Formats: sequence, C-alpha cells, structure tokens
Amino acid sequence: MNWITNYVRPQINSLFSRREVPENLWTKCPECGTMLFHRELSGNQNVCSNCDHHMAISPRDRFHALFDGGIFTEVKVPDPVADPLHFRDQKKYPDRVKAAQKASGERDAMLVAEGEINRTPIVAAAQDFAFMAGSMGMYVGNAIIAAAERAVKLKRPLVLFSASGGARMQEGMLSLMQMPRTTVAVQMLKEAGLPYIVVLTHPTTGGVTASYAML
Repeated sequence: MNWITNYVRPQINSLFSRREVPENLWTKCPECGTMLFHRELSGNQNVCSNCDHHMAISPRDRFHALFDGGIFTEVKVPDPVADPLHFRDQKKYPDRVKAAQKASGERDAMLVAEGEINRTPIVAAAQDFAFMAGSMGMYVGNAIIAAAERAVKLKRPLVLFSASGGARMQEGMLSLMQMPRTTVAVQMLKEAGLPYIVVLTHPTTGGVTASYAML
C-alpha cells in the first residue's frame, strides 16, 4: 500500500497533470478571435493569417523589418525633467511611467534609430502605442528633435511612424508645448531640403495629428 501511495500515485498524477504553458506562446486576434501561434504571427508581420487583421507592431520589431538585415543603431534621446508637475490621479505619474517601462522594456513612447534601406542610410523614429497609448510628452518631443537634428547633421531622410492617442495629460501644458517644438524640428528638415516621410499607423489622433504627423 505504501508503495502504491508513495510511488505509483505520484507518477500517475505527474503524467496527467497540466503542464505550464508560457503566457506569450499564443496571441488572440482582436478582430476574429483566432488563437495564433506567436512565432507564426511574428513571421507574418503581426498580420492575422485568418482574417488579415493588422495588429500593433513595437518600434523594435518595426525597425527589424524596416532596415536592411534588421540592423540598426539607436540614437540617444535626452531625458527630460521627471514629473515636473508632480501629477497624480489614481497613481503617481512616475509610477505609471515605471510600469510602462517594465511592460514595454523601453524608456518612453518613442524610439529613434539609424540604419539603411536598400543601402540608403536614413534616420527613423517610431512611437509605441503600448507605452501609455503612445502619448506625446516631453520625451517624445526630445526624441523627434534628436531625430531631426541627427538627420540634418548626416544629411539623411527622416522616416517617422506615428501611433498615439495624443498629448500626455500627466504633463499638462508642457505636453502641449511639444506641438510647436516638433513643428520647428520638421521645419529644420524642410529648410535642409531633406525628405520627411510620416507613416500614419493606427491609431494616430489628437495633438500628434495636429503637429508632426501631418506636416
């Protein structure tokens, strides 16, 4: 009896026990509800193989698809003053930023990089809607200015992928000030005679649409 209890039963239980499945193994299509194997979805540029629904793409994945060989170099973006308004709703603003950084692995809602497309060097910037809805704050403003200055310095085109719900409310008027700041950055490119190409991705709304996304 002890042999059955101590050895046989645990073996049977382990045989039929539910195995742990990694959480990121499957992705559910928000349009048709089909469960898609993550690797297959990634290989199909985040497009559902059942209904052709286009899902969001992170800036890094977008750059891997955009640049030759998926090779790119990040452009450093100056860090702005953290929480200048000491904003708080249900959470403190710095806590929301830290949570978004942990979830996305990025510093903020925009990534800037340089690389080549068909051997033509360019500078690119991409917003991450997964980071606080891609909201435009001081960091995003700094990122666009850094991208424009880099493009002008190297005499390269700037390609920008927008994805944003608009201005970041936690930064108040400072967020709205990014509209004229980014407009000046785009004007720098035009005065230098450099191409400025904006790829509007879903969703692009609010102050982002009213500034650098439509210039």
